[in-house]
Amino acid sequence: MTEETQAFNSALPQHVGIIMDGNGRWAERQGKPRVWGHKKGVDAVRKAVSFCRKLGIPSLTLFAFSSENWRRPEDEVSSLMQLFLFVLQQEVKVLHKNQVRLNIIGDLSRFSPKLQESIAKAQALTAGNTGLTLNVAANYGGRWDIANAAQQLAAQVASGQLQPTDITEQMLSQHIQMHEQPELDLMIRTGGDIRISNFLLWQAAYAELCFLDTLWPDFDDQVFADAIASFVSRERRYGCTGAQIRELAAGSTEGQ
Repeated sequence: MTEETQAFNSALPQHVGIIMDGNGRWAERQGKPRVWGHKKGVDAVRKAVSFCRKLGIPSLTLFAFSSENWRRPEDEVSSLMQLFLFVLQQEVKVLHKNQVRLNIIGDLSRFSPKLQESIAKAQALTAGNTGLTLNVAANYGGRWDIANAAQQLAAQVASGQLQPTDITEQMLSQHIQMHEQPELDLMIRTGGDIRISNFLLWQAAYAELCFLDTLWPDFDDQVFADAIASFVSRERRYGCTGAQIRELAAGSTEGQ
């Protein structure tokens, strides 16, 4: 490994979060139903996972379904649930083969028993994998995450294990989702909106933010590479281009 490659690797984000926005609008522009866009978005997910594996990024978190998404039309929500179940069943073997550990974060209690069972099986199958950790936020909200952590500490106070004055920021952090993984370095949102929509509120405290006009189904290696290049130049003060990032990923693939 050359010194230049080592420098690139040390500058790369260790944890990337993505708000995958724009599926419905992409489909509407094609004259298709909104659910068609969600199906095409699965291809972009595959590309993002593969790209992170090539670069050796340890953690990728994708915002698949927020706690606010239940407000969408009933037929769209139903289609999303069916798609989620289908993708879990179809993709888990590929993830396992490629040493990807699947971790679903969020309040899963509202999902159907069949979907909860599929989630449990997929997580159990991939639990021992040591490559990329793929976190999928489903029925997730940043405020829920913080409130859930606070409830866990409140229960310890109620049982006498803790005093209120014992609670620290670090202690609360240990009860936040994904606390055992690298801190979030880069948050990307596709679709043109400039907000984080209740995604990883605690984790994003020091993350670099990247807002893209690209609709999620059009998110490919080039777009991802440019976003990471922007992160590297902002965060590490060591500039590189999207082409260099792609070359690094290609070099990693050749060495496998």
